[in-house]
Amino acid sequence: MSKTAEPDLRYVANHLPKTADPYLALLSKAEVTRARDFHRSFPQYAVTPLADLRHMAEYLGVARVAVKDESWRFGLNSFKVLGGSYAIGRFLAQEMGRDISELPYSVLVSDGFIRELGSATFIAATDGNHGRGVAWTARELRQRCIVLMPKGTSASRFDNIAALGAEVSIEDGNYDDCVRMAIEMAPTYEHGVIVQDTSWPGYTDIPTWIMQGYGVMADEAAEQFGERPTHIFVQAGVGAMAGAVTGYFAGLYPDDPPRIVVVEPDTADCMFRGAVRGDGEPVTVTGDMPSIMAGLSCGEPCELGWDLFKNHATGFVSGADSFTVRGMRMLAGNFKDDPHVVSGESGAAGFGAFASIMLEEGLAPVREELCLGPDSKVLCFSTEGDTDPVRYKQIVWDGIDF
Repeated sequence: MSKTAEPDLRYVANHLPKTADPYLALLSKAEVTRARDFHRSFPQYAVTPLADLRHMAEYLGVARVAVKDESWRFGLNSFKVLGGSYAIGRFLAQEMGRDISELPYSVLVSDGFIRELGSATFIAATDGNHGRGVAWTARELRQRCIVLMPKGTSASRFDNIAALGAEVSIEDGNYDDCVRMAIEMAPTYEHGVIVQDTSWPGYTDIPTWIMQGYGVMADEAAEQFGERPTHIFVQAGVGAMAGAVTGYFAGLYPDDPPRIVVVEPDTADCMFRGAVRGDGEPVTVTGDMPSIMAGLSCGEPCELGWDLFKNHATGFVSGADSFTVRGMRMLAGNFKDDPHVVSGESGAAGFGAFASIMLEEGLAPVREELCLGPDSKVLCFSTEGDTDPVRYKQIVWDGIDF
């Protein structure tokens, strides 16, 4: 067990005021199954692996730890396409006055549907993975896509999106600035729509559909895990994916839900800061958000996710980049007989936080508060692979710390 005087990770329990829980039903098994049926219509759909890390579990002192490996999703190295594709499908169905069940992939790409609809323009702000998923879906469905990226975006993330035919630009602002630009841009196009997984007053339909799409990942994981997890560690950017996982499992096990821990980088920890403040109002983090966890560097919380956390999260973690670096290296250099997982800087955050809590002496009080021990059965989500391959190799191969 590591000995550190002051761990690079903080935990706060959820004592936020509860609400009427208006969004829980939107993440029900039935709603997520509807989204999964839509995804099944795509020829590229396949269930991604759940890596059961038996030797790692023994090393960390728990009964079981499993990691959902989203590096295999639709060949895009990230889970994000699940949300963007379902939101686009639902938007097109709404525009045409039809139910999503009537618009599988084969219909959406047909000449007849394209003639009936005309052209739509999908606009997204992204740190990388979300925009890549939206661009891929737009290309597959023969539609236009515009993607805005924040300053500091790596060349590989830009190139991945541009290669899918999207119109991509890097703007002189952070992620939240790009969202605001996309909002202003969307109404200037016929059938123009912003596809964003954060929500605000008057903009909830598309974030809801995105979250339902993300719920497919949770649905697959629940089937593969095969029993109730005692703990789930899930990372948050705006909170849509983490909110989807939280809502899905809270609804799946209403009488005995897992303990759910939401993990963020300390430079963009809007959920953690909101939990510390404790009054239930969202907290916004502004300015530059330097972290290698680019996909989690979002300062404005999603209204839907924040509400689900208030009602169902057990607690919140905020930490420096070192905890996700630990997670990346442990998953890549796993025990011989365990599956090895290529997990990127944002992807390894949940597992890295869990491993740090189990290994650091200074975090023993957190272990005890979360009741983590030999009977614990832990589920984590590796939400991306090596989406920035240069940095991945620097961290995992070269041992560089950021």
